[in-house]
Amino acid sequence: MNPKKLKKGCVHIYHGDGKGKTTCGIGLCIRGAGAGLKVLIAQFLKDNSSSERKILETIPGIYLAQGPSKVRFTFSMSPGKLEEMGRQYREMFREIVEAACAQEYDMVFLDEILHLIHKDMIPESQVLDFLDHRPEGMEVILTGYYPSSELLSRADYVSHIVKEKHPYDKGLTARLGIEM
Repeated sequence: MNPKKLKKGCVHIYHGDGKGKTTCGIGLCIRGAGAGLKVLIAQFLKDNSSSERKILETIPGIYLAQGPSKVRFTFSMSPGKLEEMGRQYREMFREIVEAACAQEYDMVFLDEILHLIHKDMIPESQVLDFLDHRPEGMEVILTGYYPSSELLSRADYVSHIVKEKHPYDKGLTARLGIEM
């Protein structure tokens, strides 16, 4: 047995309307890779151009799932586009779960998955099934909005990140290196 493997994997949830959910998850992934863990990162509702991906691709032990090449905010999608993206994300999630288990990842980060569940783009039952049947030592990180009581009951760590103030409220849009 690899001494770097975790004996018990835990579930982390970072949720809320505050900035920093992805940042927390990425930090945990970097820490895991630094300890020799094999880490899989899947970012939903984000394209493959976010700045953190550039550096993550260079870190040994971190593997990035490919997402769609272009992504819009869900509030700007038509019902037809939401359904189309839901199909793509359900397939992406299925592939991630399959790869995570088959390739024996120690840590899996599902960035923004909670938002997809909330928007009915991925059935919560599929995520719960993954959490309930994942390998014993697999750490899982979930981020987004509105986790259900079922998801919260599966979590070992829950951090609610609340926005008190954000420059977006005054019209400052996302800035390279800070929000994107």
